[in-house]
Amino acid sequence: MSSRYLVDPELLPALDQFPPFQFSPELLPMMRAGLAQMAQAAAGAAVEGVDKAEKFVPGPKGAPDVRVLVYTPKDAKAPRPALLHIHGGGYIMGAPEMSETQNMALAKDLGCTVVSVDYRLAPETPHPGPVEDCYAALKWLHDNAKEFGVDPTRIAVGGESAGGGLSAALALFARDRGEVKLAFQLLIYPMLDDRTCTHPEPHPFVGEYVWTPPSNHFGWKSLIGAEPGTKDVSPYAAAARAEKLEGLPPAFISVGALDLFLEEDIEYARRLARAGVPTELHVYPGAFHGFNLSAPSRVSTNFNRDAKEALRKALHG
Repeated sequence: MSSRYLVDPELLPALDQFPPFQFSPELLPMMRAGLAQMAQAAAGAAVEGVDKAEKFVPGPKGAPDVRVLVYTPKDAKAPRPALLHIHGGGYIMGAPEMSETQNMALAKDLGCTVVSVDYRLAPETPHPGPVEDCYAALKWLHDNAKEFGVDPTRIAVGGESAGGGLSAALALFARDRGEVKLAFQLLIYPMLDDRTCTHPEPHPFVGEYVWTPPSNHFGWKSLIGAEPGTKDVSPYAAAARAEKLEGLPPAFISVGALDLFLEEDIEYARRLARAGVPTELHVYPGAFHGFNLSAPSRVSTNFNRDAKEALRKALHG
């Protein structure tokens, strides 16, 4: 059943330019290469007042070092808050350069250091590799906070799509390891639950555009190395699998009403609230997955504003 009549009219021109695609092991290298070219084209435009540095931090035991990009506002007083940013891409593609303009703007506007993680991708590196890479970057940032002028008590984690899923998993990981206490989790249309792939009564009006059920199945199977929806999937891979959510940092969750992740994101927000975790949830009508990255629109402006202000409040009180 088509959901086109539900799409915000301002988003339709961008949607019509988005080509349909289907992931496969054979096509994945080509799609990664195309996305990498787009990321490189988008990166490199300096934002005045923000320094950029590339670092390599010690990876998980037996794994290579983890590459990170560090964005530091020149004029913000230390110690500053920090955001560990995790990029999206369905767990199977993407790079921190994709979000460089956004991250540099956040660093400048919020007076915070932003560290973006170049974690290893599935299926070459299935779970727990990606979340372990992110934790290595988080631990490095926390342990070297003084060197970077960062307040170790004001570190947030956040990301989009798979990056939002990894952020939620990382919040669980950090809580359970007890080495780093996160201040906030910013979950932008997060990819949280592999069981969405096998739901017996799927939502009839979500997932038609951009990130579709076949793409979701490919992404989850690549990450967990098994069919989605099976038993014993780790909550550090799919945060929605966590039985207990108590003790997690405050959360902001936002999602479009036509996004495939709509119901899993609403359910995670409900469970966080019932676990006593301060939670802010936004659902944007007429919006599909990744809509805020398309042409300017009122709903995109509101979406980006709400996330930014939630992060400002969390980092600066």
